[in-house]
Amino acid sequence: MKVRHDHVTVFVVRPANSGFEFLQLRRQPNDDYLAGTWQTVRGTAEAGETSVQTALRELREETSLVPHEFYSLGIVENFYIASVDTLFHSPTFVAIVSADAQITLDGEHNAHRWISDAEADKHFMWPSEVPLLREVRSKILIESDAKRHLRVPV
Repeated sequence: MKVRHDHVTVFVVRPANSGFEFLQLRRQPNDDYLAGTWQTVRGTAEAGETSVQTALRELREETSLVPHEFYSLGIVENFYIASVDTLFHSPTFVAIVSADAQITLDGEHNAHRWISDAEADKHFMWPSEVPLLREVRSKILIESDAKRHLRVPV
């Protein structure tokens, strides 16, 4: 089994009338592995990049977004992909963008959608994402003791 720690996960959130919405991007239909699936922003570090730098670069490349608030969730998402016999350790981040943020997709994706906070647990496909969404809600989207300590300057 291989172990990778060069991967990041970024949940993109915007304020909405009903509270908050989470961004999802649809992978191109010709993608070898995740064709047509709806995903959050994910990516792999380039040589010499920190996880924070990777997360901000991937966010910009995949969506053209620059967050006005950015947080390290302080949790490493762990998931195993059997087809490549690889365990991924992925630091998790939260990017808060404005309600009217304009998205420009890269070549990896062909559509985007905003999912209401109330519907998010049903629409994120990976089992590891639901507990992360719970932590985003309880530590970042409300005022918590941890929030100011998790904030990353951008």
